[in-house]
Amino acid sequence: MENGIKQLRILAVQRFKNGESPGSICTSLGKSKVWLYKWIKRYSEEDTSWYEDRTRRPLSTPMHTPVEIKEIVKMVRLNLYNKDLFCGAQAILWEMEDLGVQPLPSIRTTNRILSRNELTHRRTGKYEAKGTAYPVLPSLLPNQTHQADLVGPCYLKGPIRFYSLNIVDTATVRCGLYPSHSKSGQAILEGFWGAWKRMGIPERVQVDNAMSFFGSPTHPRGMGPLIRLCLHNGVELWFIPMAEPWRNGMIESFNDRYQQMFLGKVTMASEDDLKKGSLAFEQRHNTRYRYSKLGGKTPLKALATSNTKLRFPKENEAPKHRMEKPETGRYHIVRFIRSDLKLNIFGECFSVPPKLMLEYVVATIDVKEQKLKLFMDKKQVEEFDYKLR
Repeated sequence: MENGIKQLRILAVQRFKNGESPGSICTSLGKSKVWLYKWIKRYSEEDTSWYEDRTRRPLSTPMHTPVEIKEIVKMVRLNLYNKDLFCGAQAILWEMEDLGVQPLPSIRTTNRILSRNELTHRRTGKYEAKGTAYPVLPSLLPNQTHQADLVGPCYLKGPIRFYSLNIVDTATVRCGLYPSHSKSGQAILEGFWGAWKRMGIPERVQVDNAMSFFGSPTHPRGMGPLIRLCLHNGVELWFIPMAEPWRNGMIESFNDRYQQMFLGKVTMASEDDLKKGSLAFEQRHNTRYRYSKLGGKTPLKALATSNTKLRFPKENEAPKHRMEKPETGRYHIVRFIRSDLKLNIFGECFSVPPKLMLEYVVATIDVKEQKLKLFMDKKQVEEFDYKLR
């Protein structure tokens, strides 16, 4: 069949060369004049294969991703996965950029490469709630809720020991970093104040039960520096349940990214290098890292499209420790009540009703009223006198 088609092309051109009219040729062969003129134009005495089929593939494909880039994407993804590191499209592109690979594909192209090569397997499944209600804080608008954590001790060459206060806005995933050689009360104040100057003051801050955040177990009612800072600035501080770091899941996830993309990549030999590098990573993350939960936007783009007005500190310098005792405001401690029916507030225990067993409760400390109020499902179920010192 194929040979017959080729012979037809040769015959048609020969008849045209012999003087036969195009209309007569096309009528007898059942072909169009466009078909005939195509092969007349293709005919060449010097090219003996002029009647053969030719590929329709374009001579150049400027939008086509080079094979080498595809292979690098696959190699980097597998390498990150095998090291138990973040291995999504954004992490792959940052790794390729650090390796000096050019040209870098887009995130969309990288995702297509991963999908076509079946490299989208996730290491673990999505967390499934166990049925016990947990008080989740709002995260619809910028600065409704910040999650914060203290990473460290970490070490530079020398060695120089340091801690990094990492903060993430749960609505836009904007981050703020503050490295310090200590985790003293003054360092905590300076860390939050410095981050707030760039991110804005949030409505709520959620942290774990580190002493750097609540104060001292010897004086559980003494209100540590962070509690006082938040109360003086109209911020409600929330402490997650003990031994449940996943309740601060966004900052925990960010900390892994911080370890992988910053501490594991950047060589720093001095505190000055650390401060400059931390700020550079913060800016890089906020302006370039894209999140699926943001519809592919970067954190700063998500902030811009929200049209939210932010509130910033009025003073340039952070308050000095020890701050004055606040007279108003509230802070909250979330706890899971076990079978012993004890509510642990920074080492001080309170007995609670049996109906609260195996439930999450919110212990709200009202500074003005000097009361500890216990809530379950937003309904008050108990109250204790709580004189602050």
